[in-house]
Amino acid sequence: MKLAVAVVGAALLAAASNTGANREDEGWRAFTEVAAVLTHPRCLNCHVPGDSPLQGDEGRPHDMNVRRAADGRGTPAARCTNCHQTANSPAPHSPPGAPDWRLPPPSARMAWRGLTTEEICRSLKDPGRNGGRGLSQLVEHVSKDQIVNWGWDPGPGRGAPPLSHGEFVRRFVQWAESGAPCGLFQERR
Repeated sequence: MKLAVAVVGAALLAAASNTGANREDEGWRAFTEVAAVLTHPRCLNCHVPGDSPLQGDEGRPHDMNVRRAADGRGTPAARCTNCHQTANSPAPHSPPGAPDWRLPPPSARMAWRGLTTEEICRSLKDPGRNGGRGLSQLVEHVSKDQIVNWGWDPGPGRGAPPLSHGEFVRRFVQWAESGAPCGLFQERR
């Protein structure tokens, strides 16, 4: 009888472990879809490792030698809001706009260009590299930040990310609620 109880107990533990592993794997799969958005030009043009944003669907260097500056809002002579107003300009390929147009400040170190999906995941989870945010604050950021939301209404002449904003947020929440894994369970052993 003790052997039967031990076998059943071991089976339950294994099932619980597999459920956790499956949940983490589903979370990781959700993050791979999130990463497809994060590496789209609407995000990647501003989440750059240097001080110069990129522009266009092809990620070319920004016109007029624009620089990030300490607050992420441009240099004194070339503030982002000099060209980027609170809404998109109506002409194709003219300056896009949203309230408080800016780059991430350099202190946030939220640069993803050139990173693998796993590296982006680890970077996103690291408060030292994500602007000091925990997972719930990241969910809030991707859900409500006006510049993030702009990515799905980029103005004429620009492509939108591969997921709708609602689906992006849903997949982001799924990743966060699964423990924010940065790889498949089998790969983490």
